[in-house]
Amino acid sequence: MKIFIPLTLLFLSSHLWAEQLLTEKKIFKLGDYTTVEGRKIPGVQVGYESYGTLNSDKSNVILITHHFSGNSHVAGKYAATDLEVGYWDSIIGPGKVLDTNKYFILASDTLVNLTPLSPKTVTTGPASINPKTKKPYALTFPFVSLEDFIHVQKRLLDSLGIQKLVMVAGASGGAAQALQWTVSYPEVAERALLVIAPGLKMPDYTVALLNLWSMPIKLDPRWRQGDYYGRLAPERGVAESLKMITFSALSFEWAENFKRETEQGSTLTGLESRYKVEVFLDERAKLRAKSVDANSLLYTAKAIQTFDIQNKIESIRAKILFIPVATDLIFPPSLSEAASRTLCEKNIKSQVALLNTKGGHLDGLFKIQESSGVIADFLNDELKFCP
Repeated sequence: MKIFIPLTLLFLSSHLWAEQLLTEKKIFKLGDYTTVEGRKIPGVQVGYESYGTLNSDKSNVILITHHFSGNSHVAGKYAATDLEVGYWDSIIGPGKVLDTNKYFILASDTLVNLTPLSPKTVTTGPASINPKTKKPYALTFPFVSLEDFIHVQKRLLDSLGIQKLVMVAGASGGAAQALQWTVSYPEVAERALLVIAPGLKMPDYTVALLNLWSMPIKLDPRWRQGDYYGRLAPERGVAESLKMITFSALSFEWAENFKRETEQGSTLTGLESRYKVEVFLDERAKLRAKSVDANSLLYTAKAIQTFDIQNKIESIRAKILFIPVATDLIFPPSLSEAASRTLCEKNIKSQVALLNTKGGHLDGLFKIQESSGVIADFLNDELKFCP
């Protein structure tokens, strides 16, 4: 589900020497789409990015499904002068484990993506213009589920003539999408790479977290029951929501790095004084809030809550690799371990490879290169499955 954190926080220098990918945001105009619940959405469009070259028989495709607050920018830069790279740049590119000299990597923005205010996100959602009223949909936009995300992605693949995937891969909410792929279209993906995954359903703990993350928006007076377009937006509620999301995605060990230092390096003297860990969370959240639409965040949270394939797993044909993070508080490793055991009991090839790092949930995005070896084994059919 993720979860924002700026790349300036991250230590990415270990792979900056590699050939840098350049990409562009493209737009897939799907046309009319009917949701799982039977509601028609006209003129749906989503952004997408690709890396590498599609081979002649279109058999070298890996689909990346993005996390909660991410989009399709999974690797590379839009321009050589950009300061930041896509979130999985450490494993996608020439010579990396998802080698763009070999594979065609494809990623798309989801429906109701929560960052429609970013010029690099293209999505249809509550901030989009309703062609009937010529105004933003707001809360009249139809409910969409995580399964709807996958159906839109399938339409994108169809438009490109892609019928098979070497692998579908995602982190957090993207891992839930990847698992949904294995039951919605079991004949398409040969493998599913599930990083910091929720297991086979969204656990009640995380359902509750999603509810908590939504509350600051609903409590902001500027939200106006979703009717704020053309008025002052509920930026404070969005910022507080993002602060909670980011903090949930980190770990106890991460917070200890601040060593209880205060904003001015002195003893706290009043209610307005802050520790540096508070300053960090506040500043990052306020910066991120500028690209986030409040209603879209609420819709995305509700869509993620719907994930549940536990009664559909017998249709799975893909080989499955779970990569949980040892210190993850949102999706603890026990969820991946339990899901893998259940899959193995159904004779579905599954394995768990723990990423033993200390940064929490976000390490599944920004330290994934430490799992390159096991991902390579998975792609090369050298991984042993099930006890």
